[in-house]
Amino acid sequence: MKHLLLLSKENLIKKLWSTDPKIFKILNNSKTLDNARKYLFEHLNDLERAYFNICDKSHLKNAHTIEKNNAKECIKVLKNVIRTENEYLSKFSALDILWKISKKSCDLTKINKGYLCEFIFLFMGINGNAFRYLDIPKYIREEGRNVALIRSKKLDDYSSEMTDFMNKYACGLFPASIKKRVDLKKKILRYFKATPQDWENYQWHLRHIIHDVKTLSKLIKLEKEEIKGLECAEKNKIPVQITPHYLSLFNKDGRKDNDRVVRAQVIPSVHYCKSVIENRLNKSDMDFMGEKSTSPIDCITRRYPQIVILKPFDSCPQICVYCQRNWEIKSIHESKITKHKIIKAIKWLHENRNITEVLITGGDPLTLPNDYLEWLLKEVSKISHIERIRIGTRILVTLPQRIDDGFLKILKKYHKLGTREICIVTHFEHPAEMTSDSLKAIENIKKLGISIYNQQVFTYYNSRKYETCFLRKVLKLSGIDPYYSFNTKGKEETADFRVPIARIEQERKEEARMLPGVVRTDEPVFNVPKLGKSHLRSWQDHEIIMILADGRRIYRFYPWESKISLAETYQYTDVSIYDYLMRLCKDSENIENYKSIWYYF
Repeated sequence: MKHLLLLSKENLIKKLWSTDPKIFKILNNSKTLDNARKYLFEHLNDLERAYFNICDKSHLKNAHTIEKNNAKECIKVLKNVIRTENEYLSKFSALDILWKISKKSCDLTKINKGYLCEFIFLFMGINGNAFRYLDIPKYIREEGRNVALIRSKKLDDYSSEMTDFMNKYACGLFPASIKKRVDLKKKILRYFKATPQDWENYQWHLRHIIHDVKTLSKLIKLEKEEIKGLECAEKNKIPVQITPHYLSLFNKDGRKDNDRVVRAQVIPSVHYCKSVIENRLNKSDMDFMGEKSTSPIDCITRRYPQIVILKPFDSCPQICVYCQRNWEIKSIHESKITKHKIIKAIKWLHENRNITEVLITGGDPLTLPNDYLEWLLKEVSKISHIERIRIGTRILVTLPQRIDDGFLKILKKYHKLGTREICIVTHFEHPAEMTSDSLKAIENIKKLGISIYNQQVFTYYNSRKYETCFLRKVLKLSGIDPYYSFNTKGKEETADFRVPIARIEQERKEEARMLPGVVRTDEPVFNVPKLGKSHLRSWQDHEIIMILADGRRIYRFYPWESKISLAETYQYTDVSIYDYLMRLCKDSENIENYKSIWYYF
């Protein structure tokens, strides 16, 4: 695959037409675009019949069932892409480009190699040539114990492959990681003239949040582009917050592979800063998720029948660059949510008996002191129809010292099995974030009988093969249940983090599926603005409607309630698979390990 991706546009075009000479002939012989569309639809219909008509005499009926199934999906996608309805919705015609390429009348400067690759792989797919590199398993031809032995060997191979990949990734509980962290922790304490006892006090961490490049530069070595991003953020008053605890996860001598995900989460890039500045200048609404349109009252967000979000605090000890709420996250000293607003929101909850569950999040609500949290949990617990209170927090990752005795007593007081459940929803992105401090906090919560769930955002920095599988294993062994894996969404300022939808689907099918069932309990989802989560493993919930000239796919998402209500659909322009693979290649990743990605739709 790598060889193909590195070809010139001219050679990719030759490959395109050699992959399917019939389509070239159809397009080249068509005098108008409408004729090309008509004859291409007829060709695709004939192909579809040939695959599934047992009386058909063509070679297609002999294709392997797996190839036939993939061909069916590729035909569906290609039909979608050439439909006039989808050209109207996307304001683009991929067929027009193909038609012009066939006649050598296309301006090749206006198309990317990603566009050509998408159609090369589609043409391979519709002709049953997508998986010719796969072998037919030997055990299919065997019987009895021989089948079990051969199959067992194949499963051993899968398991060994997983282990080999996982061994490449860092975990904060590994001895080497612990040693590095201890060394940097000592340096941080010396810099702030603090003691090991101070480190155990979460309020000390809150008083010493790092905001500026000057302080950060004295504690760790920064890369040139990191310095530029931090300076741009500082100059333009874009909030940066890193807790001393989280900083201790960095490599102090410069960015290395085992801390790239840690640094990327909290050090803004120049691109991120410029996008935020542009939004400010244009007075653009950064509320990508449309939360203003789902807020019936201040501090409440509602997208589902029985659960709401309650936001008592609009900052965090640490600000994540890719946060979907970065438009409303303030500096830790600038919170604008008053107790009066929360009282009104709680009154609204009292009056709406349809609500049975409340997710308290923000910002990070555990930034608030214990007395405020006790008041808040007490008031919500008074509401008779509330069965469950979730606390959405990243404290277990960014400041686990916050889980002190006082907070644990509060949790124990309001967690009543059979009456009302308290649970924690947290946000580990990578095994490198799991430390002994985090493990201690998790253990203390679990002793109370309280469940902890993880919501991972699937980003470029944790999307390598089996990287998220390794996170699941570490989480489950540490007492946390994987709950959701979120596809990164289309905000321009978070472009550095975004991954094609096809990659998270591939990860679920080819990697997560290798894990035991109780470890792969997370559900891959796309959080549709205003409407809520759409399950990415369900093809009924989304479809490709266009492939743009730069190789990006446009998807149409159907809301979770599409079978019970005629709700609006949502159109989303994805990341180019070609660009993603070339980025992996630039980062020394073997992209042959991802070659089936083109066939996830």
